[in-house]
Amino acid sequence: MRYLAFETATRRLSVALWQDGEITERWADMPNSGSEVLLPWANELLAESGITFKDIDGIAFGAGPGGFTGLRLACGVTQGLAFGLDVPVVPVSTLAALALTAFDSTGIENIWACLDARMNEVYLAAYRVKNDHVNEVISPQCLSPASVCRQSLFNAVSPAPTFLNACGVGDGFNSYGKVLTEQLPDLSSIHADIFPAASAVARLGAGLFASGGSVSAALAQPMYVRDKVAFTTVERLARGGLK
Repeated sequence: MRYLAFETATRRLSVALWQDGEITERWADMPNSGSEVLLPWANELLAESGITFKDIDGIAFGAGPGGFTGLRLACGVTQGLAFGLDVPVVPVSTLAALALTAFDSTGIENIWACLDARMNEVYLAAYRVKNDHVNEVISPQCLSPASVCRQSLFNAVSPAPTFLNACGVGDGFNSYGKVLTEQLPDLSSIHADIFPAASAVARLGAGLFASGGSVSAALAQPMYVRDKVAFTTVERLARGGLK
């Protein structure tokens, strides 16, 4: 099977091409732009493999949570291509892709994946990773860093999982590392410079395609987790400032 994967939920944009387990990828840090590079990157990857868009069997995309503009970008490009090529798509959790990317970099299986959600909040989830298997322990949530409490998060999970020596990854730890470290005392290390990658989206997409988890282009949607896009000035001041 051949399919493209897009991940644009953070400032690190990436595109990957999956061909029966072989992955090629393009990426760059682009905090203020990116829409102009995705299709050229995809064209380059296809050309290097000697194929065209007509040879693509599907498209995977990082569905979020993450930056609102980035999520809409990945979903929009995916839908446009999928409609034109008449192929299915698979939405992939951006935090799960972040956890898989982190496992590849660190070898640590227990992962707290955390992205800066702006407005003094973070997107947070917990995963146990082994090779290409990413098991969700705590589902993605949007909450203030000060309200993160390891114990209360795990109290909602039955039976309570063992999650010692976990690794904290994602730019949420860059923005709120001190507070999060106090709330998650079992962290063995922090890697705030790890970002979700399209190659990880492609690998997770493989399992979804194989298990029948694909949907039509019309049903592809971002996973926002938080519906409120912005606070008023009064609300932002009440939540701790104008960060």
